[in-house]
Amino acid sequence: MKTVFDRDKKKCAPYFPESDDTSALLSEKLLRKDVPLPDLPENEVIRHYTELSRKNFGVDNGFYPLGSCTMKYNPKINEQIAGDPRFLGTHPLQDEEDVQGNLEVLHHLQEWLGNITGMEAFTLQPAAGAHGELTGLMMVKAYFEGRNEKRTKIITPDSSHGTNPATVAMCGFMPVSLKSDHRGRVDLGELESLLDEDVAAMMLTNPNTLGIFESDIRKIADAVHRRGALIYSDGANANALLGISRYGDMGYDITHLNLHKTFSTPHGGGGPGSGPVGVNGKLKDYLPGPLVEKTGGRYQTYTPKKSIGRMMGNFGNFGILLRAYTYIRALGREGIVDVSRNAVLNANWLRRKLEGHFHMKYSGLCKHEFVLDDTEMPGGVITMDIAKRLLDFGFHPPTIYFPLIVPGAMMIEPTETESMETLRSFADAMMTIKKEAEEDPELVKTAPHTTPLGRMDEVLAARKPILKYDDIG
Repeated sequence: MKTVFDRDKKKCAPYFPESDDTSALLSEKLLRKDVPLPDLPENEVIRHYTELSRKNFGVDNGFYPLGSCTMKYNPKINEQIAGDPRFLGTHPLQDEEDVQGNLEVLHHLQEWLGNITGMEAFTLQPAAGAHGELTGLMMVKAYFEGRNEKRTKIITPDSSHGTNPATVAMCGFMPVSLKSDHRGRVDLGELESLLDEDVAAMMLTNPNTLGIFESDIRKIADAVHRRGALIYSDGANANALLGISRYGDMGYDITHLNLHKTFSTPHGGGGPGSGPVGVNGKLKDYLPGPLVEKTGGRYQTYTPKKSIGRMMGNFGNFGILLRAYTYIRALGREGIVDVSRNAVLNANWLRRKLEGHFHMKYSGLCKHEFVLDDTEMPGGVITMDIAKRLLDFGFHPPTIYFPLIVPGAMMIEPTETESMETLRSFADAMMTIKKEAEEDPELVKTAPHTTPLGRMDEVLAARKPILKYDDIG
């Protein structure tokens, strides 16, 4: 039986549709008539769909080394808690007295993320990292409007995620690209030359997309602040820092966190994700509501006085927030630190294993990820070939052709959840592909050979994409 929320009574009630006929909801061409459905026993149906599921790839059945996208295993305890009927049965429009447990979860998560990042206040509203960026820059805009300052520029490094300059443009600012130095880090001299009274903020991922920690971060933040501007942390790479270094201590004014990366909640299908945003004291009055506070032993919601408004309905993606809450609570303070220690250790072990076989434009100690490239590959083999050949070894390819400052880039992030056996197998596969490129390059160039579908023509797919139902077949 379906239930719906009764706004007047503030509780769920049975829903009885006027008619069971749903055909009017679909167009004629989508309706099937006289479909010859097979008459099959249950076990054959189960085997069919189980076999189909094996053609998919995910973190539950294989290594997913996507650099800058932290694809770690999703613990099943998270799913058990999120699936508890006592959470599933609540509705965001219920009276606050009836959902004190839900509000307690949100309040604790706000505080824990603040402690982890060194930020004074957090909103849990944004639904993804890019949505968090949008939230942050909208607050930047409101902050300067409140000071009657007209600032038009935002600085983004040339190694930044593509969402950074895109969000800048969406908020009506002009993106200004900052060149990296020979170490793959911010060029302080170049930064000083770009900073002027028109700059509203700088967006800086740390560690950056090369997996390198910006060791001059305090100097960078000081230089930005001397011009009266703000500094924003793209928190996509926070998996390297948990419990070790905090954005607030580095001098950041704003940060977002990707709960669907760092805090083990699911990716996939375009969401649901979550990108909470934390700020320091200068910006906390601009946060989107509702926020949760505890007053006199009771949890209640409020909206800051200068709030930029809601970024999403109700409390954001509560099921995802609950999973992240469970993850942090299960690990505890020491466990959170171990996450980043092991992530950095895994990345550096794998880097050392591969750097003698593949070219690295920016070598040396990394944090949670590192970037190889195809500069010295024999036989005309390129990064795309390597990525497709990895599928034959049972591995999802790493992020490729990003960051853009590394031609033929392969950005690899093993995460803390992968075992030494998995890392060694991946390294062996990469080295085998290098040897194949020397001895039989066509084998690599025509890969994959063992997947349900063979080599796809991505150029044709890009030029002639199938975007609507009528284009199929």
